[in-house]
Amino acid sequence: MPEKGPLFGQVVRFIAVGAAGLLVDVVTFNALRLTVFSPHVVSSGPLLAKVVSVTAAIAANWIGNRNWTFRESRRSDVVREGLEFAVVSIAGSLVAVFCLAVSHYGLHLTSPLADNISANGVGLLLGTMVRFAGYRAWVFSARRTGAARANPAAG
Repeated sequence: MPEKGPLFGQVVRFIAVGAAGLLVDVVTFNALRLTVFSPHVVSSGPLLAKVVSVTAAIAANWIGNRNWTFRESRRSDVVREGLEFAVVSIAGSLVAVFCLAVSHYGLHLTSPLADNISANGVGLLLGTMVRFAGYRAWVFSARRTGAARANPAAG
C-alpha cells in the first residue's frame, strides 16, 4: 500500500474540522430560518440566517484549522492570519449564499429542504473547494510562514 503524504493527512483534518463547522452552520441556519429569520417574519430571512450561521462556522473553523489542520504553518501574526482566514472563508461562503439566492429567489424553490440543498449541499461543496485552496495557498502557505524550511515534510 503506498504511503500517504502530508497532503492526505491535511485534507483529512480539514474535512474533520469542516464537518464540525458544518454542524455549527446547519444547526444555526435551521434554528434561525425556522424562527426569527423565517421568510414569513423577514422576507430576506433565509439569507440573513445563512450569514449568521456562516459567521459562527467561520469562527469555529478558524480555531480548528489553525490549531490542528495547518498547525505546522500557522503564523505568529494571529490577527493578520485571522483576517486572511476570514477573507477566504467569506469568499467560499459567498458561493453558498449565491447558490441559496439562485435557488430561493431565482428558481423559487422556497421550502426548507430546497434551501438546505442549495446552501448546505451544492453551495457548501463548491465553497469548500474554494476555501481549502485559499487556506493552503495563501493563509497557511508554508512559503509565507517559513514552515517549509523548518519542516520539509509539511508541504
